[in-house]
Amino acid sequence: MIDYRAPRQDEAAAVAALGRDTFIETFGHLYRPEDLSAFLAASYAPDVVAAQLANDRYLFRVAEDAGRLVGYCKLGLDVSLDYDPGDKAVLELKQLYVFASHHGAGVGQALMDWTLAEAHARKVDEILLSVWAENMRGHRFYQRNGFRWIADTYFMVGNHRDEEFLFLRSMS
Repeated sequence: MIDYRAPRQDEAAAVAALGRDTFIETFGHLYRPEDLSAFLAASYAPDVVAAQLANDRYLFRVAEDAGRLVGYCKLGLDVSLDYDPGDKAVLELKQLYVFASHHGAGVGQALMDWTLAEAHARKVDEILLSVWAENMRGHRFYQRNGFRWIADTYFMVGNHRDEEFLFLRSMS
């Protein structure tokens, strides 16, 4: 049985490892080692994750199977992507990763359901995310959950530029 919960502050290193390892499993083959290493050091260092866990502008949810973290979701209450929300309240879905061993088990959907519940509870107008342009599995998942393409953007992994799509879901 998979349990879903907010991670504790003392789990920052475990959450950082989860983020790093799921990113490497999913996308690591796309990058030169130096670009991947620089990105991972900046994004998934335990002190970076600890600061985010302590910051009330971030929300986390982890999926745990038999004591092992197998997926997570990170939301942001501030928009960092290239999108002007105007006067709308926007929740940014920053990361939603699940180990391949748990794909198809409903973990991603459970984390998305939590995201939607948070959006409703916080009365946001929209949820925004960025997804790699070639991640067709991700595109289908987000579209099934009511998201639609709104713009092209990019994401830097070290010195490597990934072409990405902005997806948006209206909550009204």
